[in-house]
Parts: sequence; structure tokens; C-alpha cells
Amino acid sequence: MTTLLLTHPACLKHDTGYGHPENADRLRAINDALAAPTFNALKREEAPLADLADIERVHPKAYVEMVRASIPKRDHNWLDSDTIVSPGSWDAALRAVGASLHAVDQVMAGKADNAFCAVRPPGHHAEPSRAMGFCLFSTVAIAAEHARAKHGASRVAVIDFDVHHGNGTQAAFWTDKDLFYGSTHQMPLFPGTGAIDETGAGNIFNAPLKPGDDSAKFREAFETRILPALDAFAPDLILVSAGFDAHLKDPLAQLRLVEADFAWVTEKLLEAAAKHSGGRLVSSLEGGYDLDALAKSTATHVETLMGTVS
Repeated sequence: MTTLLLTHPACLKHDTGYGHPENADRLRAINDALAAPTFNALKREEAPLADLADIERVHPKAYVEMVRASIPKRDHNWLDSDTIVSPGSWDAALRAVGASLHAVDQVMAGKADNAFCAVRPPGHHAEPSRAMGFCLFSTVAIAAEHARAKHGASRVAVIDFDVHHGNGTQAAFWTDKDLFYGSTHQMPLFPGTGAIDETGAGNIFNAPLKPGDDSAKFREAFETRILPALDAFAPDLILVSAGFDAHLKDPLAQLRLVEADFAWVTEKLLEAAAKHSGGRLVSSLEGGYDLDALAKSTATHVETLMGTVS
């Protein structure tokens, strides 16, 4: 099985300032973990820059231009109380989106079985006309639209196991029955969306978890709500918002998952991809703010994608 790893040094230059949880050390920790001999078989490529036309399939041109105009020549600028940009943020954001688009191209062309995008800033909180939650552009939603426009995928699914609900992805998909969004996440918690009765056009499947919920509750949510709905949807491509902040060590939430849970859910999504999508699956990094837990969880996720997890 060929797993493609996409990243770029520009993603380290998105500077969010002292003490911000979404910082470049996250990506450094992941890069260090994926440098181990276990990962020698990865197909490694640098993320290209996304074209603005691809981003504008989800975000209005005026919003994209607002983000670009907000990038400071020095220091920082705040798009909201916790979404910060610096001089390196524009290139980082274009590389983050470009990684997911190139990954879709490679997987749809059969040049890789699946892919993981080790990039930042994350994306799943960015609504079509609003940056929030550390996110500038809705990476996986843009990738879904790219798969449809360029590769003729008629049904694309996003599965999101970040501890925070992906309000941006949900907003982008809300009225389109050929785009599927399934999410496990903690409630109550930022951003306050993700209730079970938020169903869009019958294509949104939220499975909120309570603070303190552990592996059993997480797996039950997937087995009883997310996976059956995904199976019924029968996607041509599966995209993953891979956030690792549901880990018990994460400082921003109170779920109690461990690395084995991320291996389990990855295996379940690979099984669904094998059944419906010719194995085609692309995963993009979202959250995860304890560096040790993030590195180990990401490594487990990628090992599972490679088919080498023990």
C-alpha cells in the first residue's frame, strides 16, 4: 500500500505568537515522529501552492481577498480572538490547501492509495465567509469540491474526529446532498455547533460526546451513527479531518481517547474506502495540542494508513 505524505516548510512560518496552542511546534513534533525508520516507505512530496480559483469554490472571492489583505508585513494581526495571522500565514494557508488538492489528485489518479497532509493552519472551523478557530480556509471542503470539479467524483464524504465540531465543513456542505459530513466531537465545547439534530439536507451526521467520554463511547458513536450512514452514502472518495485533540492528554478538551482509538477509527475508514471508494482516502491534520500525544497519535494514524501498525 502506498501512502503519500505531504507537508511544506512554509507551514512552520505561520506564526501565531507566544503561548498560542496552534503553533509551529505541533508540526515539528509530527515531522520528528514521521522521520522514524518505520516511515521510510512513505512517498514524500512537498505541498504545492493552491490556486485561488480552487479556494473560491468554497469561499467567496471577497473573503479570500480579505484574508490576503489581513496578512501583516510584520508582527501579527487578529481575524478573531484566537485566529492570528503573521507575514508567513498566506503561503502556509495556500500550502495547506494545496496539499489536500494534490493529495486528491494523486489518490484519484491511482498514484497513491491514500495520503496524509501534515500541514497548518487547520481548516475545519473556517466558514465560507468567516475565519475562526485557528482556521483561514476550509481545507477539506475545498478538497471535496476539487474532487468533484476535476475528477468527476459525484459523492464525497468528510469524516471528522477532531474533538471540536467542524462548523466550517458543515456550513459548506449544508444544502448539498452529494456531500457527506460525519463528526464525533465533544459537546458542550467550542464552537457550539454539532447537535445531533443538525442534519442539513439529510447529509450531516453529528455524534456529540460528553466531557469524560472514553474509547467505548467514541467507538459506539462511530459504529451506531457515523459508519452506517457512511456505508449508506457510498462515497467515491473519503476525506478525513484528522484532529487528535480528543486524546486524554489534550489541554483543550475533556475526552479520553488514546492512540489505539485513532488506529481503530482509521482502520474503519480504510475499510469503508475499500468497500466504496477503491481505497481512496485523503487525511488532513486539524487539531491536537499536547505535543507528545499529537506526535504519537499522528504516527499511529499514518502507520495504519500504511498498513504497518502492529
